[in-house]
Amino acid sequence: MSKIEVKNVEGKATGEVELPDGVYGIEPNIPVVHRVVVAYEACQRQGTHSTKNRKHVSGGGAKPFRQKGTGRARQGTIRAPQFRGGGVVFGPTPHSHALRVNIKEKKLAMRSVLSGKVADSELVLVEGMQFDAPKTKQAVSALNALGLSDKRVTVVVPDDDVNTYLSFRNLPKVTVVGRSEANTRYLIDNAALVMSPEIAKFFGEVLA
Repeated sequence: MSKIEVKNVEGKATGEVELPDGVYGIEPNIPVVHRVVVAYEACQRQGTHSTKNRKHVSGGGAKPFRQKGTGRARQGTIRAPQFRGGGVVFGPTPHSHALRVNIKEKKLAMRSVLSGKVADSELVLVEGMQFDAPKTKQAVSALNALGLSDKRVTVVVPDDDVNTYLSFRNLPKVTVVGRSEANTRYLIDNAALVMSPEIAKFFGEVLA
């Protein structure tokens, strides 16, 4: 079991929590992490890019001039690609960019990221980080006390903790996600990963 320090919102150490080595103490598998992140970003693409070929461009029903006797190259329609206003050759068409990654790789990628955060001292466990009302000023004070005011931070909050979510949402350099929304892409794209000890234990159980 890995022992990780726990702090409060004032930045003071309050104790330690034991987390499973199988989730927070493995050798990171960088190729799997890369594959999972690429697949996630590919799935975010809408795939609605489209162009019109000569079949879809309006007009151009008749030949622009007769076939022979003009001294010019024969042409069948003014909507051919070589004409202005004509169709596009080999243009993009709507299609899905989704890539498939199996569940074992997704879990391994998240374990690799969490283990890397622990090894680099970028995992910050904070207890008592709940707000009675949306207070961005309190969120700023908490980040300052933790020494994270000038870093890109990802804050993982409970799914039902709306006040904490709203308190961090508008801060620059801060990404706040619910516990169920956390994935490899969100966990790795930061210089500090902040969560409560309860959420850390939850990940330890789910990813084991």
